[in-house]
Amino acid sequence: MSRRVSMPAADDLFRPTAESSGPAVRAVPDPPEELPTEAAKVPSGRVRHDEKITVYVTSAELMELEKARLTLRGEHGMAVDRGRLVREALHLVLGELEAEGEGSALVRRLRES
Repeated sequence: MSRRVSMPAADDLFRPTAESSGPAVRAVPDPPEELPTEAAKVPSGRVRHDEKITVYVTSAELMELEKARLTLRGEHGMAVDRGRLVREALHLVLGELEAEGEGSALVRRLRES
């Protein structure tokens, strides 16, 4: 009796995860004709995201983020992960920047730093 382990072939490892009739190439959408409307600018929430960024924060900033997450869970009954919390905050800040421009808190804070 052989003690060799049977390994899957490369085709099995690198197969598409969803059934499709065509090649596994994602089409790039055409750019929009005009700027997106406010209704289209909603945070992505709990979906699979295609893009990733890395943001470095201080220990104090990470603690504040965790406190906010725990406050949302404990006092408001909302189980939110750090990524979603950051995406929501980003949505709010960028929305204010678009609406207020020069008078936005983001512009003021960046000018001060």
